[in-house]
Amino acid sequence: MKGLFKLAIVTGLGAMAFKGWREWMGDDKAPDDRGPVGSSGIVRDAGPQNGISPDQWDKVDEQSDESFPASDPPGNF
Repeated sequence: MKGLFKLAIVTGLGAMAFKGWREWMGDDKAPDDRGPVGSSGIVRDAGPQNGISPDQWDKVDEQSDESFPASDPPGNF
């Protein structure tokens, strides 16, 4: 019984040491960028992006982009 208790203590200490080492070294995960509850997180710049050329960006696209994060799209959709 004493051996099992010692094993449990050593295992717990090892787990705590490993967790501390991982926090100290960093775990290469992307930072949590969701923000506080109820926020929309990171806000991107408005306008055409992600492979859309500015000459393909029309008035409706611009109005839709400007209305974000509102729930209703522009009237001329």
